[in-house]
Amino acid sequence: MALITISGYPSSGKSARAAQIYDFLSSVSDPQLKVKVISDDDLAVDRASYDDSLQEKIARATLFTAITRHIARDTILIVDGMNYIKGFRYQLYCKAREAGVRVATVYVLATSDQCRKWNDERADGKRYKPQTLDALIQRFEEPSSMVRWDAPLFTIPWDDPTPPLEHILDAVTTGIVKPPNVGTQITPKAPTDALRTLEHTTNALVSSLMAAQAAGPLGGPIILTVDALEPSSNTYADENSVLRVRLILPHRALTLSELQRLKRQFVAARRKAVTLGSTEKGKVEWGEEGVGRAFAEFLEEGLGVTR
Repeated sequence: MALITISGYPSSGKSARAAQIYDFLSSVSDPQLKVKVISDDDLAVDRASYDDSLQEKIARATLFTAITRHIARDTILIVDGMNYIKGFRYQLYCKAREAGVRVATVYVLATSDQCRKWNDERADGKRYKPQTLDALIQRFEEPSSMVRWDAPLFTIPWDDPTPPLEHILDAVTTGIVKPPNVGTQITPKAPTDALRTLEHTTNALVSSLMAAQAAGPLGGPIILTVDALEPSSNTYADENSVLRVRLILPHRALTLSELQRLKRQFVAARRKAVTLGSTEKGKVEWGEEGVGRAFAEFLEEGLGVTR
């Protein structure tokens, strides 16, 4: 459904705002819709983790793993944390687009002096060291409504008695769900037998074509018949597991070297597609029928035949 990223200085009242948003969304949203808050406290991330850069990276990785586990189209996920690095907020934005959910950012605004005062007054064992607090405030990268990963942005001053809860609800329930882009899409993987199917089908078609030519002159439409690799494979085959491929040939004799050259070009392009998962023209069909049809079209183009 949505990912709400809470951002702000440490000890600025972010958890209080997250709880306020959680209570409101839980009371007005559909009962079938889940509302969940993820914070450092839920993940047992100690404030001392921010004293050291390496431990801080581990803490962020722990938070991101939890977000990945809970983000879903039936859940409004509230990320209660500083989220002070714009690169990390962009990472969350990409994850939301990949999951197909809406996004919103809530910036809890408080002065640095107020945050230092609240941090010094904390008696719950969640106090930051003064030097750590100053370093985090200095490194804080303020959210901006001008960038797509922070929009829509809701800035809530720490003393605002009436935060825009209704507007946040509209953003996470009726806002635009941005589709995943190339950078966030999951690349489809080729089946484990893709190369075997590729080599078998192309070799069989070349052999069948040369055998047909040896039996008599060829030219125009022809249907080549080859044995399918496996009866259970995803092919267009009859009850005897025979694959039939239709192609149009030029009215001239074809040489084996010419066909082998075209076959090597086709196989090289398909080998690349095995690692990329797609080609420039779209998704790849990995079954014998798809390989046979694509190879026939490639041969026609390479031989100068137009349909």
